[in-house]
Amino acid sequence: MRIVTLTKETRADLQDRLLKRSPVNYSEYESTVADIVAAVRERGDEAVFSYTEKFDHYALSADTIRVTKDEIREAYERLDPSFIEVMKKSAANIREFHEKQRRESWFETKPDGSILGQRVTPIAISGVYVPGGKAAYPSSVLMNIVPARVAGVERIIMCTPPNAEGKVNPGTLAAADIAGVDEVYKVGGAQAIAAMAFGTASVPKVDKITGPGNIFVALAKKAVFGYVSIDSIAGPSEILVLADETADPRHVAADLLSQAEHDELASAILITTSQTLAEQVSREIDGFLKTLERAEIIKKSLDNYGYLFVADSEEAMVDAANEIASEHMEIITGDPWSLMTKIRHAGAIFLGPWSSEPLGDYFAGPNHILPTNRTARFFSPLSVDDFIKKTSVICYSREALLRDAPDIERFAKEEGLTAHANSIAVRHEG
Repeated sequence: MRIVTLTKETRADLQDRLLKRSPVNYSEYESTVADIVAAVRERGDEAVFSYTEKFDHYALSADTIRVTKDEIREAYERLDPSFIEVMKKSAANIREFHEKQRRESWFETKPDGSILGQRVTPIAISGVYVPGGKAAYPSSVLMNIVPARVAGVERIIMCTPPNAEGKVNPGTLAAADIAGVDEVYKVGGAQAIAAMAFGTASVPKVDKITGPGNIFVALAKKAVFGYVSIDSIAGPSEILVLADETADPRHVAADLLSQAEHDELASAILITTSQTLAEQVSREIDGFLKTLERAEIIKKSLDNYGYLFVADSEEAMVDAANEIASEHMEIITGDPWSLMTKIRHAGAIFLGPWSSEPLGDYFAGPNHILPTNRTARFFSPLSVDDFIKKTSVICYSREALLRDAPDIERFAKEEGLTAHANSIAVRHEG
């Protein structure tokens, strides 16, 4: 794995390379996605069934599109009971963490009789997209559905593609049931996003769509944003490890590879103040690649987006980390908590030698739906907040209105909106 001195020039080169992976740069696929979205909007189920047969090789119909209770029961029977228990434990941890994010409505009564406040209510219908086939991730099912359930969403539906026999991944189905899904539909790809955004005879229209997917799913979410809300347009996975000479090179190497195995566009980056550590990590990576099952994918990922940077100071390391704004950030230094206080931009931060990134992917409780491609500079992890709405409440007394009327009318007239001013003026005529 390449070892590079961290400089202003190498940082700029890194940013250019990483940003090219963003889904917003894949314009060559947008017309294809736009056609699919338009077809589903216009023809509903007919288009959904047609695309499912074309892409997933299954002749879907109105009678088979919704997963039945028998299919969910069958999914449980196909899974190892010990794995089912692990998913239940994970769901409990996720639920406990997200329950702390709940917001309450509030109201404040002032001495003049006016009341101001904020009412918090959940969205009505949430739609979750879950990839199928080799990219089936039950953990993401839990991470999407549990926060929505905690927020109080009335109806949660999930779309996921079937295989050629019309079956859905059993882990996906069991996870959805454990998390509390209401309905599951056998639809994948851009057509699933469009179906949830506009509604069809079989698939209900939702208020918000969350969940990961390939480039077609990401672009479809971008295309329907505004008709519905979305969580984000997620890019490839990424990890940044900040380490000093106290870090175990074998641990660091293993953590970098844990994200590089996702796909060939994933990025795995180490920034360290120790040249020796960088060299040791490089050797450990070479050793792991001889035994890991997804070695070919990892090699391509590291060739394209893998770096071992050597910085001349902790300050340079922190500056680069804040500029990269990584999805996952590990800090393995002598004093990780002190260094963490200097980090402003990251999706999730893992502190110390025993907090490896897979903790966040599967079990600890915080959400693993995280901002990618530098969007951690302005986006947050998926949370209960994504499934609620805040409504302002205003109730003025006569005394309060008369007190503020001159100022309100002045503001309205300054903007040339005399009807606004008149709405206030008629309340204190005479």
